[in-house]
Amino acid sequence: VQLQASGGGLVQTGGSLRLSCVVSGLSFDAIAIGWFRQVPGREREAVSCLSIYDGSTYFAEDVKGRFTISSDNAMNTVYLQMNGLKPEDTATYYCASIFGYCSPYPLAYECNNWGQGTLVTVSS
Repeated sequence: VQLQASGGGLVQTGGSLRLSCVVSGLSFDAIAIGWFRQVPGREREAVSCLSIYDGSTYFAEDVKGRFTISSDNAMNTVYLQMNGLKPEDTATYYCASIFGYCSPYPLAYECNNWGQGTLVTVSS
């Protein structure tokens, strides 16, 4: 099983980035993919989640209206489109797989496999 996250970088406030998570070794339509972020000294928190089977989603309150999540099932890839980025979005972003569906509030301990993390830095 491998999750490969990419797409992070340095952007100015208000800018956009698209993160990608390529999944291999799992039955793609039997999982959910969550995006989490973490800053030093704080717990890893869920940003968004997509249940591949039915397309149901979760977004944290502070990213609603700015972030969207989608998938290319043929490519086993989930994307996190981040628009209107703010300095407080600065973090290392991780994708993770969850068997089944996203829970109403995804938690890190529910995840089975993790990508390596990609750093997003938003300058003010």
